[in-house]
Amino acid sequence: TMLSDLIEKYFVSPTLFRVIRLARIGRILRLIKGAKGIRTLLFALMMSLPALFNIGLLLFLIMFIFSIFGMSNFAYVKKEAGVDDILNFETFGSSILCLFEITTSAGWDGLLLPMLNNEFPDCDPDFENPGTNVKGNCGNPAMGMIFFCSYIIISFLVVVNMYIAIILENFNVAQEESSDALCEEDFEMFNETWERFDVDGTQFIEYRQLSDFCDALQEPLRVAKPNRLHLIQMDLPLVIGDRIHCLDVLLAVTQMVLGDTVEMAAMRKSIQAKFVLSNPTSDSFAPITTTVRHKEEELAAVVIQRAYRDHLLKRCIRHAAFVQHSKRMGRQEEGEDAPEREGMLARTIGVLYVSDVDLAEEMELTETLTSQQPPGPDPPEPNIMVVPVEITNEVLLHSAPDQHIMARQVNLRESFV
Repeated sequence: TMLSDLIEKYFVSPTLFRVIRLARIGRILRLIKGAKGIRTLLFALMMSLPALFNIGLLLFLIMFIFSIFGMSNFAYVKKEAGVDDILNFETFGSSILCLFEITTSAGWDGLLLPMLNNEFPDCDPDFENPGTNVKGNCGNPAMGMIFFCSYIIISFLVVVNMYIAIILENFNVAQEESSDALCEEDFEMFNETWERFDVDGTQFIEYRQLSDFCDALQEPLRVAKPNRLHLIQMDLPLVIGDRIHCLDVLLAVTQMVLGDTVEMAAMRKSIQAKFVLSNPTSDSFAPITTTVRHKEEELAAVVIQRAYRDHLLKRCIRHAAFVQHSKRMGRQEEGEDAPEREGMLARTIGVLYVSDVDLAEEMELTETLTSQQPPGPDPPEPNIMVVPVEITNEVLLHSAPDQHIMARQVNLRESFV
């Protein structure tokens, strides 16, 4: 296309960018457990890049100064040995090439040899250099030795070894970090796993997803199933809607690995400070409960349900026993009242033990009559707090005893007692 032609002509070929994209293949090394050494080397190299860039600028400055000095003193030496039409000190570009060759300590003696010639027949002091008034192509032995010795010491023995020192230092740092319990790759893995559960990027997941999320993590942050009891013990804060923030989960699993150490306290402060700066929305969701409190509320609800179910079962048994006793005796004893005179409980027991009407039809008829009644005026609000409890048909059917159990007199006698 026209755009690619313009870029290739005036800038850089697009093919070069596609070749650079091949560097993304290095991400595969994160999935290979045996490539830990290669990952450490690459990490050390990435850490060294800023320092290497600074040293490269220093080396270029040194080469710039020495190239100007070489052009001033060795621009017209005789072209022999290592000095030719490409490697010489006539121009700035060719001088940089000569100094780069000297920096690698390869062939520097060939460049020095023409500069040591200072008399005939090795050189011609009266040689006419075209385009300039300078005569002669002899060198300066003293200046040449000082030039080459000083540059080799500065560039090859100092600056180049600084490259090696920087890489070795960062390699040691990378090895120390790789030996730690947690590294940067573990946190990147956490973020990638979180993105699979938090597709919309809200920074929250539901509490019911926490077990699957912690099981999906990789070691050492993984909390394998069954993990509900372990996650409850983490005492994670919950916001409205039983949702958990990613920062709370990250700190919890990190503390699971590091424990209550000074390193964990410092990491907690660092993570919280960085997260608040980049994600100010974390402060806008105040937690209303925790996982421990949430479990306590569930257990309390189960206890209340069990107690109410036992209470309802006792009422059903007492009323059913009374109905069976009255049905067997054929009459109700004087001064003896039914335990349940009205309400759904009494009506249901009556259908089960007295009437021949099907319970489902009776319930459907009751609901139909209730829905057809016009709504009455709202009753006045009581002065005390009333907690309404809905008694469903399933609860009554579950709580009511089988009518065949009440057929024997011994069961009736025990019920009245």
